[in-house]
Amino acid sequence: MSALTLLLLQIGLLLLLWFFVFALVYSLRADLFGVKVRKLADPAPVAAAAVVPSASAETAPVAPARAPTPRAAPAPSGPAPATRDAVSRIVITSGPKAGLELPLTGEPLTIGRSSESGLVIRDDYTSSHHARLLLWGDQWMLQDLDSTNGTWHDGARVATPVAVRVGAPIKVGATTFELRK
Repeated sequence: MSALTLLLLQIGLLLLLWFFVFALVYSLRADLFGVKVRKLADPAPVAAAAVVPSASAETAPVAPARAPTPRAAPAPSGPAPATRDAVSRIVITSGPKAGLELPLTGEPLTIGRSSESGLVIRDDYTSSHHARLLLWGDQWMLQDLDSTNGTWHDGARVATPVAVRVGAPIKVGATTFELRK
């Protein structure tokens, strides 16, 4: 073999080695520093949109007014929504930290393996930045932060931010917790 061929093979193998090193660093970067977090929309425009009447309602004929018929208020189904006043703490019900209670201060609470998280859960099924609990208006919301194994609320996988219910189980990795008064 000529010296030029050996030199080209050495350079090719060196480039292949560097390609694997960069691929390894790139894959570890997401685990070390987490992923970009999507922000929730402002709740004010949603509430304002619900109040604005539609154009078809303005042009529709108005029915004559009738006396309202008394009705019984519908019975609430399931647990109550977790509002700022309804819950004050998060209680871990199963997992390595079962029995641990944390007060909810109104600030967003990040849940994950990272030491930067407000609730650190160290298990193989939890991402560095797995999920987030935050107040949206007066309602506690649960948001999955693109975790690998998903976040579960009351038995359903969380794909978009969902309103948390008092006492409903939230599962992150091998840990289950609830919001309580």
